[in-house]
Amino acid sequence: MDVRGTVAAGWEPVRDAFLRNFEQRGERGAAVAVHRDGVKVVDLWAGTKDVDGEAVRAGGADAGGEASWAEDTAQVVRSATKGVAAAVPLLLHQRGLLDLDAPVAAYWPEFKAAGKDRATVRDLLAHRAGVPVLDRPLTLAEAADLPTATAAIAAQTPAWEPGTAHGYHAHTFSWLLSGLVHRVTGRTIGRWVAEEIAGPLGLDLWIGLPDAEARRVGRIGPVEEVEPAGSGALRLRPKRAVTEAYQDPDSLTRRAFGVIDPKPDENDPVYRAAELPGSAGVATARALSRFYAATLGPVDGAGRLFAPETLALARTEESAGPDRVLLVGTRFGLGHMLHGPASPLLGPSSFGHPGRGGSLGFADPDSGIAFGYVTNGMRKTVTADPRAQALVRAVGAVTGREPGRTGRRAGTARPGTGGG
Repeated sequence: MDVRGTVAAGWEPVRDAFLRNFEQRGERGAAVAVHRDGVKVVDLWAGTKDVDGEAVRAGGADAGGEASWAEDTAQVVRSATKGVAAAVPLLLHQRGLLDLDAPVAAYWPEFKAAGKDRATVRDLLAHRAGVPVLDRPLTLAEAADLPTATAAIAAQTPAWEPGTAHGYHAHTFSWLLSGLVHRVTGRTIGRWVAEEIAGPLGLDLWIGLPDAEARRVGRIGPVEEVEPAGSGALRLRPKRAVTEAYQDPDSLTRRAFGVIDPKPDENDPVYRAAELPGSAGVATARALSRFYAATLGPVDGAGRLFAPETLALARTEESAGPDRVLLVGTRFGLGHMLHGPASPLLGPSSFGHPGRGGSLGFADPDSGIAFGYVTNGMRKTVTADPRAQALVRAVGAVTGREPGRTGRRAGTARPGTGGG
């Protein structure tokens, strides 16, 4: 396997871990990037652009000369999109445009329907709004239409009293956040991210992929579960209740991951173009890492995104404990997942978000680390993919912050490869 890109001196263990993912864990195509204190120290890519493409031959050349993962290859990153999208309300709060403790209905009057009048912006961001499911799933066309989708979520009766419990809003987070941001700013969230985050920082990252960038995006798909013996990686051994919940069509778990029906083809240009900040963002690993680096401080001359007070908010726990959707203990801040057994990151200060089946982006303020990993091979993992975890452990070994093993039940698994 020809691994391309660069690593700074001392960061070779990350390259070694990246290579082992291809040799031992069934990786097909992927990229990883790491910044430390705003400086890029790892930028690697390898494999095929498409998960179902022809395998790259030794030396990096492929049969057609076009199937290899290139320096600018991007992929759908599923729920890793949430981590980028969560920065939007934090920045609106930073600018004095959004009160986190105000009722959502203060900005979005229709949202108070069906007993949600006391749900706050903080509840919405921390997965406490109580609307992880819809009584009637949406078609892809409906899900991609902002007025239709936000009207559906506003009218939905909550599954629990908002603010009293938390449960992962796997897909409905898209419309909750989109509806709020549109009413506060007058812009769609995809446009806001493009104009206020991706553009100024020079990120190859989109919530709503433009037609002009489609040529760069590879195909994602399922890959075989492979884990080398004695690797020390986190193993996914879901409780029976978790497995049964994914199989039960009436469970909150199954319904939360099935709110778009029929299940969309994530390689469909229509899906990629949809502004779904909970599941359909497209990015490079370099963009994810650079984005999170900018939340910590300046990057290559570009100004920092978060003021110190906002950075403190991003890393602060808002919800923790049993998750009514994932049925394991989860920790959330204001839209970001926090380091813990369900989503091991680098350490206690880390915040970010995994994408179901692989991708991961996060920041660790205590070490100055920002991390991005993107893959086209989707495994059954929900929050703790072994390939990403191997890379995180390598980063920890280099920085002296090797993550402790916070538990064997580190995620949930189910048949299929649905987004979220």
